[in-house]
Amino acid sequence: MKITYHGHACIQIHTGDKSLIIDPFLTGNPAAVLTADSIKTDAILLTHAHGDHIGDAAPIASANNAPVVAIVELATYMSWQGAQTIGMNMGGTVDLGFAKAKMVQAFHSSGIVDEANKQILYAGMPAGFLVFAEGLTILHAGDTSLFGDMKLIGDRHKIDVAFVPIGDHYTMGPEDALQAAEWYNAKLVVPIHHSTFPPIKQDAEQFVSQLEARGLQGKVMAPGDELHVEG
Repeated sequence: MKITYHGHACIQIHTGDKSLIIDPFLTGNPAAVLTADSIKTDAILLTHAHGDHIGDAAPIASANNAPVVAIVELATYMSWQGAQTIGMNMGGTVDLGFAKAKMVQAFHSSGIVDEANKQILYAGMPAGFLVFAEGLTILHAGDTSLFGDMKLIGDRHKIDVAFVPIGDHYTMGPEDALQAAEWYNAKLVVPIHHSTFPPIKQDAEQFVSQLEARGLQGKVMAPGDELHVEG
């Protein structure tokens, strides 16, 4: 399995000749090294409705004839943008053929801000995803604060790689993310959702050092970096 980090909270999981991308945000992302029109994928997974997670979902879906997988309310919104969609809900699992994706809890907010009409559109609950492929389990925690059921998720699934936010301000910060990493108990932890913008600037290398001090393995990935994972 190959996993590409596209910056912010966007990762792409490649298995065989197929791939899925989670939370594509390239347009307007100052750290991105690729453009949305260069992405080739077979499915798009969305954790929640904020612009820095769904920004390029519709154009990537249309260009690749790929479905958008999201909680039902957000899936409905994306269908209004012309995307094929698979709506699901918390605790459910979708079989994409080349991978399965299980929607798990995240504690955050989720809404679409309509500036023109000064309205906020309800977009369902925020989520994370467990992706199962090639006998491996990959966790994208989504945008989240610390919560106790992270331990339950870790206890029930043997997670190979966990992508966790550390940016603070909008999500949990490094201190809480260290506790989350212990509870998820993944073989490898990769910090995401940090340093894209000033309010979420963090020292990812220091975070990884703190992980290692707790007996956990971590890795800092820069936009464009690839991670190869074997079962």
